[in-house]
Amino acid sequence: MTYSGSVKVGGPADVHELTDLMISKVAVGPMDNNAYLLRCRATGEQLLIDAANDADTLLTLIGDDGITAVVTTHRHGDHWQALSKVVAATGARTYAGAYDAEGIPVATDVPVEDGDTIRVGRVELTARRLVGHTPGSIALVYDDPHGHPHVFTGDCLFPGGVGNTWKDPEAFTSLIHDVETKLFAVLPDESWVYPGHGKDTTLGDERPHLAEWRERGW
Repeated sequence: MTYSGSVKVGGPADVHELTDLMISKVAVGPMDNNAYLLRCRATGEQLLIDAANDADTLLTLIGDDGITAVVTTHRHGDHWQALSKVVAATGARTYAGAYDAEGIPVATDVPVEDGDTIRVGRVELTARRLVGHTPGSIALVYDDPHGHPHVFTGDCLFPGGVGNTWKDPEAFTSLIHDVETKLFAVLPDESWVYPGHGKDTTLGDERPHLAEWRERGW
């Protein structure tokens, strides 16, 4: 089946099969959050991005192989509602941006700084701190050696714009600067974007609209 990235709460996961990595996307909770299960195809090791809600759905997705880590993209409550239950059931280590960790009620085992590497089996993800939606939001970049990059952006980048900065000009300026310099400026148009809610996109689809976003201020 061709991956579309279109999922709905209560529906099945959509699986993006890459050469070295399998990415399973599922929607959970009343705010239609996306959670992503990453599986290294060489080792079978798994990592979860955002234990957002509905622990039973996430644990079923994880299956008997378990997970070694859960990465929380940022401190907002809709992205960690199931974190405590998932960690209790799996014993996974917790990762979050160093500047958001204090706002997450489950202890962060590994505070993540900009540029840090997070591994799942033989696959490496690079964390990029994006400031504005929260002080310590992180995106995770998988630079696929067999294809184009894949970027898990939390609530910092969506189809049609950057994340909510609540009409705070300073926060918006910070967020769009970080998104432009740390993602758009260094990654190709083919880079696939997996956001914290809703449908996927690519940097190429969004790049022509950056000036428009700056002009409108959100």
